[in-house]
Amino acid sequence: MPAKTLAKTEGAWYNNQKTKGMVGISEIEITQIQLLISESKIIWTEHIAIRLRERGIKREELIECIKNGEIIEQYPDDTPYPSCLISGFCKAGKPLHVVIGLDYGVLCCMITAYRPSLDKWEEDFKTRKGGE
Repeated sequence: MPAKTLAKTEGAWYNNQKTKGMVGISEIEITQIQLLISESKIIWTEHIAIRLRERGIKREELIECIKNGEIIEQYPDDTPYPSCLISGFCKAGKPLHVVIGLDYGVLCCMITAYRPSLDKWEEDFKTRKGGE
């Protein structure tokens, strides 16, 4: 199944209120995300497409980051899906952060990605400076 880009007009990702939270799921596991990515069970939102273009990040870099990365923050109360922040590196050795929502554990919703700055992150790119 090829990766899907959700068009703004489809609206299902944004408007499906029945998907608020995953009952019984306390934390997202990186292995769960990696499995869904390997199966191309991905929704590429319009927002992330814009951010990747603005920030000069390629989809391949994002996938590589997820494959070798780790979850550094969990956002279980995010809507419409619980989400998490992944820290990893792309093949060129550049650090990358990716925020992913998990739709009932069957789809990864790519939310945003950015290159973490040493202004806000410690050298490990996993720890926020000043406990922010």
